[in-house]
Formats: sequence, structure tokens, C-alpha cells
Amino acid sequence: MKETAVEEIMTTRVVAVREEATFKEMVAALRSSRVSAFPVLDGIDRVIGVVSEADLLAKEAGPALGRRAWRPKERAKATGVIAAELMTTPAITVAGDASVAEAAALMRSRRVKRLPVVDRNGRLRGIVSRADLLAVFERPDCEICDEAVKAVVEGEFGLDPEMFVVTVRSGVITVTGSVDKRADALGLLNAIRHLEGVVAVRDRLSYPAA
Repeated sequence: MKETAVEEIMTTRVVAVREEATFKEMVAALRSSRVSAFPVLDGIDRVIGVVSEADLLAKEAGPALGRRAWRPKERAKATGVIAAELMTTPAITVAGDASVAEAAALMRSRRVKRLPVVDRNGRLRGIVSRADLLAVFERPDCEICDEAVKAVVEGEFGLDPEMFVVTVRSGVITVTGSVDKRADALGLLNAIRHLEGVVAVRDRLSYPAA
């Protein structure tokens, strides 16, 4: 079954800075590139952290907070002058051969909007955003339908495709037909639901109630 890898949809032109980059250089990079965060690299291009707008704003907010209100991390960021002092570390990264589903789960669990993509040595290869991951939903309906019939109905479940009508419209797939067992029907629908590009599944199957 089709499973898009992160490296297929990642952005390869990445705005990144070295760990010794100054505060003003980072502000200029954010504003000129119109990004909200970027990876921080060491001398051999390994991702060692991420600097975001929030990290840089700590400098602006510091005086208003007052020293007593500062937490240790906030104090460090408010007084930092280079990327190594301001970055959030360790960086949350993803491998290029990870699936889009894996990347999405990582973003959700770690509550981040983007992930630097790294090779097996931790070196930067690209970056993937939430919008990039949503690209799988642009998959043509005809491809989704073809995979549902050939890979799931016939391939995985060994059922006669002539006994089913499968239609897809705007990613919403409708399955009509008859199945001998309720468990098989539920398994079939679940497998189809997890195909790339499927927005929703409409169950029009006939099967025993128990």
C-alpha cells in the first residue's frame, strides 16, 4: 500500500543558522525569510536545536517581567546573545524515511508546527511543516479507489471485487456490498480508512448484526 515518506514532501531549501549566529542576525533571518522558526546547526550541519520567534521575544519581554518573575530558562533566553544560548534543545527531528503518518503523530504529541528532517547522522536534509503533511490529501480520487479495491478488498481480505461498489469523491470513500461476518466488514472499513488521502469512509455494507 502507498505510504508517502517525509523526504518526498519536505522542503529542501531550509533557513537555518549556526550556533554562533548573533541575535540580530537571527531576527534579520526570520523577518527576511518570513519564517517563524529555524534549526540551529553545529559545525558539521547536525541539528542541535531550534530558535523560534518565542525564543527571541524573551529578550523583549524580559525587562517587563522583572527579574523575580523569570524562570531559569526564561532568564537564559532573555540574556542570551547567540543561537546556542537562545535555542530550544534538544531539537525534535524526524528521519527522511519516516512516513507522513509518523511525522504527523510526532508533531501532535510534541505540539510542534514543523520538524527538521535529518539523516542517520543527525545532519539537516530539509524541513516539514503541518501544511506539507496535508499534501497527502491531494491524492487523486481514482488512485484511492484503485488501491481500496485492489490492495484492500482483493489483496488484504481476499474478497471478490465484483461483489463491491467502491466510489471516492473528494477523498470521501463509499463502500457498498455484502460481507459474511461483521468482524470482516469492520476490518475492511478500518483498513480503507487508513489509506493515504482518505478523508472519511461511508459504510454501505450489509453484514450480520452480531
